[in-house]
Amino acid sequence: MARIARKTLTYLVKTGIVFLTIWFVYRHLNNNQNLQQFINRIHKLSNAEVYLAIGLVTVLMLINWLLEAVKWQYLTKLLEKMSLWKAIEGVFCGLTMAIITPNRIGEYGGRILYLPPRKRIHGIFAMAVGAFGQNTVTNVVGTLSLLYFVYTYQHLNHWLTLGITLLGAVFITVFLLFYFRIRWLVFLLDKIKFLKKYHRFFGIMARYSFAQLVSIMLISLTRFIVFSSQYYILIHVLLPDLKLVAVMLMVFNLFFIQSAIPSLDLLDVGVRNFIATYLFGFITTQSVAIMACVSCIWLINLIIPAILGSVFVLKLNFFGNNT
Repeated sequence: MARIARKTLTYLVKTGIVFLTIWFVYRHLNNNQNLQQFINRIHKLSNAEVYLAIGLVTVLMLINWLLEAVKWQYLTKLLEKMSLWKAIEGVFCGLTMAIITPNRIGEYGGRILYLPPRKRIHGIFAMAVGAFGQNTVTNVVGTLSLLYFVYTYQHLNHWLTLGITLLGAVFITVFLLFYFRIRWLVFLLDKIKFLKKYHRFFGIMARYSFAQLVSIMLISLTRFIVFSSQYYILIHVLLPDLKLVAVMLMVFNLFFIQSAIPSLDLLDVGVRNFIATYLFGFITTQSVAIMACVSCIWLINLIIPAILGSVFVLKLNFFGNNT
């Protein structure tokens, strides 16, 4: 009887996740005027340009999530041997659950279901190490680009500029120190009385060696380069007069600012458009083209993978072993 109840609950949960994903996606695609603007603009370009640009961005999307799967497989080595295909399934399941949960919390749930039940809580902290590595790359590059932005476009007085520079240097140093000395974080958690008893779960973060943390960061940096390139490709197609350095500066700032703002993936496109419009306003008046590019990349990078991931969600066993 209990087995039938679990099966029924699993079926209902899976169906609910897929239904919510499809409903959320439909609503936001149906009301997204920026995607329509993108379609209108690419109609003015040659078919070869359009197919090449969209094709490249789509291929880069697949490379991006393949790299994330490689990183997830690498992170789980300390817990369980996982095949690359299972890592890919976990990443896409996580993306499906991420778009319907605040601040992508569901992404953790989607991935750890591919670990044995006794290792799933450990998996949350292993995934946190990977997320920390990605955030470190985003914050270090973002801080440097934001400083360059201040020097180039804000023209603040000497002392204020110096203060911002020192603050940026401290911020970068703290991020790098805490990432490459993640054992310090475990040490601090151990000092919190009610958390100490959970050391067996979060203690896994201290087991990653310096060499492993470097490898994780290199994968994260490669991902950063990949999805930055997607933005440049589409912006260059619609606004070919913009210079590479100026575009990438604004893209890095976009990532940096947007990473600090909690949001829901499906509402995230509005936040990105608002930030992108402000930043790119310093180098172009074509705000509609910028918003169109941002919306298109949001569709390709998050929505399409989330729809693909719903196929894997239907295969999941929420109460058993998916390994």
